Amino acid sequence: MFAKAFRVKSNTVIKGSDRRRLRSDVSAAFPSLSAEDLNELIPNKEELNIVKIYAHKGDAVILYVLHKNPIFFHLEKRLFPSVYTLWRYPTMLPAFVTWPPVLQKLTGGADLMLPGVSSLLKMLINKFLSWVTLAVGTAAVSSAEMRNSGMKGRGVNILHTYMDQLAFGDKSHPPVMPVTNSPAQVEGEECEEEEQEVKDSSDPAPVETSCQNMQELRLDEHEVLKEEEVVEDTNKEEDSRSPQEQMDELLLQCFLHALKTKVKKSQLPLLTSNFLRNHMVSCCPKGKYLEIKKSSYKKLSKFLQCMQKDHSLIQVKELSKGVESIVDVDWRNPVLCSFSIPEDFEPEKKSEEGSGASEVLYQHPEITPLYGVTARLEPLFQDAQKKKGTPLKATEVRNIITEYVKTNDLVHETNKNYVNINPTLCDCLLEKSEYQEVERLKWDELFSRTLIRMQACHEVLLPGQPPLVKKGQMEPIDITVASRGSNKKVTIIKNLEAFGLDPAVVADTLQHQVQASCVLQDSPGVKNRVLVQIQGNQVQQVGKLLLDRYKIPRKYVQGLDKAPKPGKKK
Repeated sequence: MFAKAFRVKSNTVIKGSDRRRLRSDVSAAFPSLSAEDLNELIPNKEELNIVKIYAHKGDAVILYVLHKNPIFFHLEKRLFPSVYTLWRYPTMLPAFVTWPPVLQKLTGGADLMLPGVSSLLKMLINKFLSWVTLAVGTAAVSSAEMRNSGMKGRGVNILHTYMDQLAFGDKSHPPVMPVTNSPAQVEGEECEEEEQEVKDSSDPAPVETSCQNMQELRLDEHEVLKEEEVVEDTNKEEDSRSPQEQMDELLLQCFLHALKTKVKKSQLPLLTSNFLRNHMVSCCPKGKYLEIKKSSYKKLSKFLQCMQKDHSLIQVKELSKGVESIVDVDWRNPVLCSFSIPEDFEPEKKSEEGSGASEVLYQHPEITPLYGVTARLEPLFQDAQKKKGTPLKATEVRNIITEYVKTNDLVHETNKNYVNINPTLCDCLLEKSEYQEVERLKWDELFSRTLIRMQACHEVLLPGQPPLVKKGQMEPIDITVASRGSNKKVTIIKNLEAFGLDPAVVADTLQHQVQASCVLQDSPGVKNRVLVQIQGNQVQQVGKLLLDRYKIPRKYVQGLDKAPKPGKKK
């Protein structure tokens, strides 16, 4: 299920009630866990996230993530532990034991077949070696059916394996598990008799050879682990700290990096929001993101106050009501002078080139207004062989009307700017009250009356796709601002798909630009459409993204007037 990349719908911190419900569900689903185990798995005071995702086949899955590692996932009203959880509590579920070559097939997306379950391997593990869980799934048939089939056919439908897309955590290696009772032991005397038969009928040499090979495999794995421990020693030290401490250090690093390489004296005073968006974010190392809410400061203003009071690095003032700016920087401060740019940081030029390449990939669609022939106007277009519903461009309509007038000799004899009204034009273009009054029309009025009485349509031409003709006017991208709670606002963006934009890409781009939480939600009343919701009034940033970067025509972006007025808080 997780062999291919999945799409994240939302990522939120779990509520207290949901935390208690999760602990209750885990206790009911896995009764072997004690109260202490539950408190360790689902702690009360540590940050636990609920991540809603869509698998590559469209299955809706809910992940529970603790310390960047998924501990459980909820699928089709059933709760499953991840391999990370089973490494800590291996007796939560019954298990099968198989050979290492079979595990390679499982990680590739295959299910576990019963011939891959080895009784000899179970005996070797019970007596000599150790085991570890590397895959989670559901039994395809009952144990009785497995025995009756002679251990042939499909045994386990694999859902999650070690090193698949769900294993996005700290990439730690499976631990070596000491064996007390193998999880693969089957209850009953039949299993014991079977193992005893294998042991008695097998020659000592093959068993010793198998044991030796398995032990050599373990030794090789230990050597690789030791080498990686030496190489990644610094990473392990970082991982030992809490996520809040790591975010605090990242925030300070990007702050010093921005002051030392980005900010110039001529740019002061500098709005604190622009300093974060335009300077600090660009100094963030590759693969990491600044999330101030996950730091101990929670807000940018508190972080900057700490830099001002405790380190005397900057001076922040409120130049206008509710708007803070950096007015001075101590360039000779020892903390700033001793700071060195991290070696793993990639220069901004590379990222700009990368983003430029991605921008070239998107080309805004060509939108052409069309006009459909209606039943009332069908006699007017009969000579041009245009039936009811035929979409035409404005120039085509003009040419057809001009040809009709010339063919029927309707141009006024003395004034060429007028067209005489014949019975067909009277029925098609005039109101009943005008039948006796209007005898001629100007050319422009003739064309305008014709277009008004036609069905509005439009053609959308996306790069690499055939033209798509739809009835009605082209719906613009709608930007609205809604209130949530007492004094919180969110910006909602709809109809991005009509312009060939991926809502997930737009949401990710906005989240990095404005450093605010952003989620995708199903658009109410519209099938297969998703809306983007971002925290705060971000109309101005959304407008810049759509107009400047994606080059969407301004007439197709609705709601830009809802941007906050200058000098007021967003």
